[in-house]
Amino acid sequence: MENRWNSGINDRKLKEEICEIGRRVYDKGFAAANDGNISIRVGENEVLCSPTMICKGFMTPDDICAVDMEGGQIAGKRKRTSEILLHLAIMKERPDVKAVVHCHPPHATAFAVAREAIPQCVLPEVEVFMGEVPLAPYETPGGNEFASTVVPFLKATNTIILTNHGTVSFGKTLEEAYWKTEILDAYCRILILAKQIGGITYLNEQKSRELIDLKKRLGFDDPRFHNEDCDLCGNSAFREGYKEADTPVQRGFEKAPDYPGYLKAPSYAQSNGSSNGACSLNNGGASNNSDVGMDELVKMITDQVLASLNGK
Repeated sequence: MENRWNSGINDRKLKEEICEIGRRVYDKGFAAANDGNISIRVGENEVLCSPTMICKGFMTPDDICAVDMEGGQIAGKRKRTSEILLHLAIMKERPDVKAVVHCHPPHATAFAVAREAIPQCVLPEVEVFMGEVPLAPYETPGGNEFASTVVPFLKATNTIILTNHGTVSFGKTLEEAYWKTEILDAYCRILILAKQIGGITYLNEQKSRELIDLKKRLGFDDPRFHNEDCDLCGNSAFREGYKEADTPVQRGFEKAPDYPGYLKAPSYAQSNGSSNGACSLNNGGASNNSDVGMDELVKMITDQVLASLNGK
């Protein structure tokens, strides 16, 4: 079969990019010692990845390995990461995903250890760029059973907390995948600090609807756009992916307010149809507006937040 990609297993620039992301992960304290792993798909059946038993802050391009889509090593002096099957499961389910970053950011991992659901309707940036973050059930790392824990959640998110383990984030580029991890850990840190001060304050229903409407206008998809039963702040989008015993709950924070689904608001219900079944995305989480740049989105949201703070 003709390869529709130009295989990049010898692409030194991509290997250097893996090393750079590894340094960022290590410098941010997201991976102690030999923790974490990074990968990027470079061909129809080829994936570059970090090796096992190496500090991500000290990798060199010569350390980078290559595997096929079944996890078999096809290049590299060092042995490939033991958790590569997690990365490959994501890439198989999401053809749009080219890069995966798995690590143990401490604040997000605290939620993973506590098995605490991540609150929604709190920060504008999180609502627009991330939405709900699921907690995949725990499984011993490394094997196919571990890799399969994320599969039920992949159509509706680009960031997943691995229960009692860490996080995995993914996207079209390594930098995009890494940014998801950084946003999530910053948010979890804010939540923990707010809890120490006294608690979190949820956005009201109007402001919550304005944010997800902004998200839709900017071209990002969200489970709440497709089913009227999705509560705006209720951590319900991934209910089909959870077994009853695995469903995360909010114990450390006051329960999120009960706002009816996005489609139930009169201004939206007339112009949007709902899909059958539980909340789910129809396009693998990809943006519908490729012309909107990340810098532009950040500026638009920041301007709105500042205007709100200034009473404008």
